[in-house]
Amino acid sequence: MGAVAAGLAAVALVSGCSGGSDDDGKPAVAESSPSAMVSTVPPVTEDPEPVYPAGPEGDIDRMADEKGWIVDELYGSASEFVQDICDSLPVSAVDGASRPQWLAESGQMEGSGKAMLLAGVPKLCPKWTPAVKEAASGDYERWFGDGTYVVSSKTLSRESMGEDDEELPIPPGTYRASGRMEDCYWERTSKGGDIIDNQLATSARSITVTIAPSDGQFTSERCAVWKPVG
Repeated sequence: MGAVAAGLAAVALVSGCSGGSDDDGKPAVAESSPSAMVSTVPPVTEDPEPVYPAGPEGDIDRMADEKGWIVDELYGSASEFVQDICDSLPVSAVDGASRPQWLAESGQMEGSGKAMLLAGVPKLCPKWTPAVKEAASGDYERWFGDGTYVVSSKTLSRESMGEDDEELPIPPGTYRASGRMEDCYWERTSKGGDIIDNQLATSARSITVTIAPSDGQFTSERCAVWKPVG
């Protein structure tokens, strides 16, 4: 019986040391050590270095990031913008404007566009590098399609005109329209609107007109594009 009593005493001693209840008889709550807690805050990491594609596209995009060039939201990258211009330049002269004129007067050279095209066109479509340089310099040949123009040496683009302006300027000089033309009509008028000279060509391949500095307006209808002569 002494051995049994000693065993029961040992069991009671172990149970008391385990913290089964506190002094009030409530179950004891085990405390967690700080080392046992798992952090839910993600580690702070630096932004990964951008990866650029191999080739000229990657060179353009890298340069754009280094220079801080701002790309229009229509494009995903600087190289996409340059490639779009490269694709557009071959057909940009069909609407009555030379290619440098189209670049300059359609807003393609505004903001960071000028820097991106000067750096990117020689890499993606070097054939059009001269057109980009002419547009950037502002010294380019201007062509004229159908419409009424005010005779003036002042260069003014459609984008820079006010809402009340309806007529673009055309510098005085000699111009030639070439191509198959039917019922091509042109006229030169004074500042007061009197006709100085005019012509209706029912069928023509080439027409040359000289606009004097004293002329007021020049009008063209159903004619080919007028390009400066000389």
